[in-house]
Amino acid sequence: MKFILPFSALSTALLLAAAPAAAEERSCAGRIGAVYLDNIFVPDGASCVLDGTRAKGNIVVGRGATLQARAVSINGNLQAEGAQSVRVHGRSSFGGSVQLVQGGNASIESARINGDVLFDENVGPLNASDNIVGGNLQAFKNLGGVTLVRNQMKGNLQCKENIPAPTGGGNRASSKEDQCSRL
Repeated sequence: MKFILPFSALSTALLLAAAPAAAEERSCAGRIGAVYLDNIFVPDGASCVLDGTRAKGNIVVGRGATLQARAVSINGNLQAEGAQSVRVHGRSSFGGSVQLVQGGNASIESARINGDVLFDENVGPLNASDNIVGGNLQAFKNLGGVTLVRNQMKGNLQCKENIPAPTGGGNRASSKEDQCSRL
């Protein structure tokens, strides 16, 4: 006796067999220590502390959330849109970029970032110091003050329409543009 699946059951079975397994996302509202994860998500309004945490994916920070990351190693990006506060310190590393957009305050200190660093339309004080950046460091339309000190970029240091103009010095880049030309 031959068993024949109806067309819809057969197509569903084939689609399920062909679908790639999705990377797991760990939600952080509290503290995560020295463990290895896929992706990390800080939910809207939550507070997360990462201490020695490693991830093969990305960190995404939700609206109104806070992130404090010390000595993290992330293969992907750090992305925060509308976050209240983001602080990265303690020789952290990112295989991708750090993008902090339309949030509050942020500080990136002593990190190695293979991609770009972007501060865009934030309202609180921003700081980037003693970082090694594989791409560009960009600060656009921020309102709380931007301090840039002793960063090394393979790309450009670009600053436009920040109020007040960024301060700092000792930065090395392929070129320093606009408001950052003297930093």
